[in-house]
Amino acid sequence: MKKMKLSHFNYNLPEKLIAERPLPHRDDGRLLVVHRETGKFEHKKFTDLTEYFEDGDSLVLNNTKVFPARMYGSKEKTGARIEVFLLRELNAQSRLWDVLVDPARKIRIGNKLYFGEDESLVAEVIDNTTSRGRTLRFLFDGSYEEFRTKLKELGQTPLPKYFNRDPDAEDDERYQSIFAKHEGAVAAPVASLHFSKNLLKRMEIKGVHRPEITLHVGLGTFRPVEVEDLSKHKMDSEQLLIDKEAVKLVNDSIDRRKKVCAVGTTPLRALESSVSTDNHLKTMDGWTNKFIFPPYDFQIVNSMITNFHPPKSTLMMMASAFGGYELIMKAYKEAVKEKYRFLAYGDAMLIL
Repeated sequence: MKKMKLSHFNYNLPEKLIAERPLPHRDDGRLLVVHRETGKFEHKKFTDLTEYFEDGDSLVLNNTKVFPARMYGSKEKTGARIEVFLLRELNAQSRLWDVLVDPARKIRIGNKLYFGEDESLVAEVIDNTTSRGRTLRFLFDGSYEEFRTKLKELGQTPLPKYFNRDPDAEDDERYQSIFAKHEGAVAAPVASLHFSKNLLKRMEIKGVHRPEITLHVGLGTFRPVEVEDLSKHKMDSEQLLIDKEAVKLVNDSIDRRKKVCAVGTTPLRALESSVSTDNHLKTMDGWTNKFIFPPYDFQIVNSMITNFHPPKSTLMMMASAFGGYELIMKAYKEAVKEKYRFLAYGDAMLIL
């Protein structure tokens, strides 16, 4: 296989195909089924997913929960409007957070930012971590629980910027999977947004396992790749938890030669980050910065569900590594031709 470069992952995405709103029901979307062995495509509905799974298969879900990470504050003295994107809590006791600020050029160490109409929450910039990143110390007198409640109250659902709109009440619910449990993500694992209670129930009746892992999606997943040589791109670390129950279910499917299907690129990365010497899954409680791009030899996962991702994105590269570069580029062309809906609220692809 030729050495993969960033430019290999470019394609023409018509703006009208970007889904700006979710469909009325979670499982209303379309499903492009891609068969790796034959190269055949099938055009289905997402609810047809059950046709492809049977007793003993594993559908691996990421149960991370998105928190309202985008806040707007004003800078002391000038009153300039500053967007603050909460990335990671560094120290609960000291109220220290890693954040991105925009516009970054206006923010210096020592500046104070005021949040809320009554400016009841104040933060002080104490460090510059990157060109856009800062460390903030929030100055808040109440308990930790009251502080977190305040952040939620002032924060917005962190919709991707390409929506070019403010989030509303619908997004608060729909930019979150129905099995989201553990708060910590700044972006939704979007393949999981297609699942309804009804669809999960139908899978359960068929005897399909539903192991859950937790990978808190960080902005690194969406950070633009800025190097042509993909081997030089570094992923940001993201927190990952794979417990004994998930390991048991996945390894049962492996031993029975059943499907282990990653619902999205985050479970794909998670599962391939914790492989034992005999190609089984093992428990993990730590961080992963694994970057998967073609060619890649998968040890755990043998099928995946994924949305249609932006050109040149790490997400698209992961899908290509799994489905095969040529076939996935063909699938994207097919999806454009057939007017599938793209990106976070778009349609899905099942790669078998």
